[in-house]
Amino acid sequence: MPRIYIEPFKVRSYECDAYGHVNNTTYLRYMQEAAFNASAAAGYDRARYEALGHYWLVRETDIEYLSPLLYGDTFEVKTWVADFRRVRSRRAYEFRRTGSDDLIARAHTDWVYYNSATQQPATVPPDMIAAFIPEGMTTPPARRDPFPSAPPPPRGVFRMNRRVLWRDIDSAGHVNNSVYLSYIEDCGMLFLAENGWSIDRMMVEGFVILIRRHQIEYLQPAVIHDNLEIVTWEFQRSRRCGDALPHHYAHERS
Repeated sequence: MPRIYIEPFKVRSYECDAYGHVNNTTYLRYMQEAAFNASAAAGYDRARYEALGHYWLVRETDIEYLSPLLYGDTFEVKTWVADFRRVRSRRAYEFRRTGSDDLIARAHTDWVYYNSATQQPATVPPDMIAAFIPEGMTTPPARRDPFPSAPPPPRGVFRMNRRVLWRDIDSAGHVNNSVYLSYIEDCGMLFLAENGWSIDRMMVEGFVILIRRHQIEYLQPAVIHDNLEIVTWEFQRSRRCGDALPHHYAHERS
């Protein structure tokens, strides 16, 4: 069995968006905090990784939002390492309100283990695997589904330019993985407004668009002063009012 770690949180006012819900970006920040503390509890805090000359980077994130969190809510993030591969590891997460068994959100991240000197993926050592899964992996790692691909973009896709600012980068020196959700959110809102559906109009019409799921693949880091182009297009129209419109997003750097 893997080592289970539970991190308590309380929703603060600045973590909520204009709808009064916790912003999607903040869920990833909760996950990061829980993952770092879970690693430290297993004996691998930041200082130990620095001494080892290795670190972890997120390769993929998949998060499903089931119920909104509101200001003042207390909740817990339960997290554990689901498996290890040669240079990768999958960490799972479950969000629940304090005292409730109902899921608020569920997610997983695929991490890649890197050598700090070579900046190349490195084999995860056996003692690290034993720290996170003390009883050992009794079954082979589950098969990874390939990252979903979207249909080719149509002509006239929506484009947004964004320069990477100091506030976007983290201690690793690149854009934090949670910040990409902010880029996606901004691009999506501008796309809707461009097509006649501003926030003001949606409020008047009596509905909102909420994100049901994010699946993100990080291919290479963006760093300060990079000029990013975020491209989005709709590839399947929702049939129910209030559902999130499916979009594909692509980031290009110049």
